[in-house]
Amino acid sequence: MSEEVIKVVGGNPIRGTIKIEGAKNSVLKLMAASIIAPGEYSITNVPMISDVGIMADVLRTLGAVVELGDHCARIDTTNLTSFETPYELVAKMRASISVLGPLLARFGKAKVAMPGGCRIGTRKLDMHIASLEALGVVFDSEHGYIYGAVEGGLVGNEVELAFPSVGATENLIMAAVVAKGTTIIENAAREPEICDLANFLNKMGADISGAGTPVITINGVEEMHATDHRVVGDRIEAGTYLIAGALGGGPLTVEGVDPNNLRRPLAILEKMGVHVEEGPNSITVSHEGAFKPYDIQTLPFPGFPTDLQAQFMVLSILADGHSIITENVFENRFMFADEITRMGADVRVDGHHAVIEGVEQLSGAPVQSSDLRGGAALVLAGLVADGETTVSNIEHIDRGYEDYVGKLRSVGADIKREFV
Repeated sequence: MSEEVIKVVGGNPIRGTIKIEGAKNSVLKLMAASIIAPGEYSITNVPMISDVGIMADVLRTLGAVVELGDHCARIDTTNLTSFETPYELVAKMRASISVLGPLLARFGKAKVAMPGGCRIGTRKLDMHIASLEALGVVFDSEHGYIYGAVEGGLVGNEVELAFPSVGATENLIMAAVVAKGTTIIENAAREPEICDLANFLNKMGADISGAGTPVITINGVEEMHATDHRVVGDRIEAGTYLIAGALGGGPLTVEGVDPNNLRRPLAILEKMGVHVEEGPNSITVSHEGAFKPYDIQTLPFPGFPTDLQAQFMVLSILADGHSIITENVFENRFMFADEITRMGADVRVDGHHAVIEGVEQLSGAPVQSSDLRGGAALVLAGLVADGETTVSNIEHIDRGYEDYVGKLRSVGADIKREFV
């Protein structure tokens, strides 16, 4: 049986301009939020990635009509017929759990299969469940499904999250918008995608304030309606291509992203010797010589994003000196390190630390994607490796990057998809 792989021959300069798509980590939640109120939605700047297709199928199983095309999602949730998501879809993508809050808001009950997706940590659902229980939801679980129901309607409450979980914050907001009274979320996630969701819900008639801060206040409303919305630019996609530009010398410009959403990564790029220029909605990088070593630790926004950890590790591997990367969000995200050592990297993993000794050159090799961002980072490593790198299991990459190979080729990479 043949498999599609990405083949990269290293050594080409990388320069030019890449347009950034809408944020994967936002659009999936916006699509889920369309469940809350019946009507016809138009969401634009939608990335044409496999995860969007899976979320569209999840909505269709609930009875929604979904059309995808031309970077637009048209969703009609007027006649939803089910509050149950099937295992075969949810197992493909963890973000499917984001329908839990909207289903409880719409129907007062939900049956959601335990989610799947990248194998980068246990990422338990305890906080999702505990926060929704604070609104009056009673949960049960058996046979791989979570059952939630609320008698007499959701009721607002004060909820302090043990960790600023993006998913738990989003699910709680989407349920609380129609709860009776006020919900206050303390230690809420502050990611730009949270702000995008809050803006979308406010357009639907919600009353949400404080998004982007640690305290979010939601005053429940009795009725909401469908709306139109443009998805915020994908800061992780932008960061990935900025690494490509730094590795390949540049200048490389990414357009369609707010530099303020990448403040910490941009600061670290400069510390590592990369020249960074910012525009209102664009970022340009260029680089000469060796990279400087720099210690990085992942943290919730506004800290350094875990979704860029593997990509920045490629820079650290080629830096002149010793670096330590500390992963504080997902415990298994260093699976990428096992693969890049096959290309000549000197990386030693010790718990949630990766100790890196810089090398002068990587060597092309056959490697496997273990997750979305790790797969993208292996391709980046191939851009500067000596010889050819073949990356397999590329379905992970397709989950979060629209036309990854085509965009890299457009700025000079010697890269192709091929069946082997």
